[in-house]
Amino acid sequence: MQNWQLWASAAAFFGALTALLIKVGVQGVDAGMATLFRTLAVAIVLALVLLATGRLDWQELRQLPLPGLAALALSGVATGLSWFCYSRALQLGPVAGVAALDKLSVVLIALLALVLLGEQLDLRAWLGVLLMAVGAALVAWV
Repeated sequence: MQNWQLWASAAAFFGALTALLIKVGVQGVDAGMATLFRTLAVAIVLALVLLATGRLDWQELRQLPLPGLAALALSGVATGLSWFCYSRALQLGPVAGVAALDKLSVVLIALLALVLLGEQLDLRAWLGVLLMAVGAALVAWV
């Protein structure tokens, strides 16, 4: 299955499910502890999937150049911080509003990809980014 739109749609579905389950799960527990537990669950599930599909290959990671490993490590740090902030926000606010503001990451991604990676979007795509920003604001603050 190589269709990126299908994988992205599946990610959106699981992301929505994640938000609902976190909202239920973080009640009465520290957001950091909840994030740690989630992270351990993710690591175990991914290890099992890689093992079951025969793709658990540490040698592959060892062959990555240092900048690639550093980028992956920093990505992990950003993910952990993002998950912690998301869990805390869900403890304090409504799931629809929290999820909407979290999706402002799409707007930030478009801007950062343009500035840092030189990735171009056409006018129609920028309109979509703008509408996402407006939509997130409307859900979160109106």
